[in-house]
Amino acid sequence: MPTITTALARPELWDDIQHALSGGGDGRSCQCVWPVLTNKEWESTSFDARTTIFQQEIASDSPPGLVAYVDDEAAGWMRIGPRPAQRRLARTRNIITTTREPLDDNSVWAVTCFVVRKEHRGQGINAALLKAGIDFARASGARVIEGYPINTALTDVRVNDLFHGALSTFLNAGFTEVPSTKPNRPLVSLDLRG
Repeated sequence: MPTITTALARPELWDDIQHALSGGGDGRSCQCVWPVLTNKEWESTSFDARTTIFQQEIASDSPPGLVAYVDDEAAGWMRIGPRPAQRRLARTRNIITTTREPLDDNSVWAVTCFVVRKEHRGQGINAALLKAGIDFARASGARVIEGYPINTALTDVRVNDLFHGALSTFLNAGFTEVPSTKPNRPLVSLDLRG
């Protein structure tokens, strides 16, 4: 079995993060800023603008996520942070109608993106990232973490759409499913106070 480790995003890991994002799917072109932009903003940004936004986030005092390594090679990425900073979420109907938490509460964090390089898929990288993300959120004072995964048991999913994560990964990490009108796109929640 490979050794999987994780690290919080920071400027000196920029090349590693880019390597993790460029292994298949839309990670590289998105630069993991889709959750922080509105649709209108997203449509008007170029790759270079998204890259600049992402670099600024990584250089800030609040890392926007974690990078995973398999035997010292950057292999995966996960975005996690306060939900209000991920502005798209407060404009997403399923989240607005399903969440039990105030949309402007900074103690509510959200996991919104996973990327795993093709050659490292199926090795438990998302689970390792989620576990490390829970520890990071707890240490940062988060009260609740939400996720918006895909229930892969109910729908056929294109690999590119798995950036949301699989429901089973969240449930295995202790999250609970919140009843939703979209069974194939549930909202999951983990209370960190317990």
